[in-house]
Amino acid sequence: MIRVKDLRKSFGKNHVLRGVSLEISDGETVLIVGKSGIGKSVLVKCIVGLLKPDEGEVWVDNLRVDKLSHKELNRLRKSFGYVFQYSALFDWMTVLENVALPLREMGFSKEEAYDRALEALRMVGLGGSEGKYPQELSGGMRKRAGIARAIVTNPRYIFYDEPTSGLDPLTSRLIYELMEDLHSQLSATTVIITHDLELIRRFGKRVIYLDKGIIEFDGKISDAHLSPSFSEFLGNYLNYIKG
Repeated sequence: MIRVKDLRKSFGKNHVLRGVSLEISDGETVLIVGKSGIGKSVLVKCIVGLLKPDEGEVWVDNLRVDKLSHKELNRLRKSFGYVFQYSALFDWMTVLENVALPLREMGFSKEEAYDRALEALRMVGLGGSEGKYPQELSGGMRKRAGIARAIVTNPRYIFYDEPTSGLDPLTSRLIYELMEDLHSQLSATTVIITHDLELIRRFGKRVIYLDKGIIEFDGKISDAHLSPSFSEFLGNYLNYIKG
């Protein structure tokens, strides 16, 4: 379980999170949505330990993340898979080396790490691309490679940061389908940061809407009309999503 209690985070005078509390159960899929710059990524980075909150508590698997030592945090992160918004692949590494990197850092032999990385690449539809470099890939392929790297450790938690950002509608649809397939195969707890309305429609069993540093809505997408601010955010797409 992920549990966040009264989380607060500021950058200078910019109060990004003003008291966020939530719980995410094992195996659940949750979307975190809101306007650009509202704190979605900051919230998730606090959960995975990439940022320390100013106040509040973050718990994952009964461990308080914001109080863990560097060694303890690295041990916990082995259960995390993180898909960065712009893939964050290393240009000087091949696709195979990029995907195998988390395993190599965990102490796996090169042979075993590469075998598992090849399987992860096959799972995301990139079999045969392992020898290429990131600059040789399309935007959609780079996104798939980033997803392969996130799942190569067989994580219990997968975090997607704007997984369809910058992609055309057809490529985005392929990413939607891939995410659905992976969720059914891995049964991982999944947290998705997005403002992609089609992604919200597909995965909207539970949507958390952030606004002005707090959670303004937490529920099913079909109940979005109960929150004026969330309804305004969705705008003219609300009827489409409910349908």
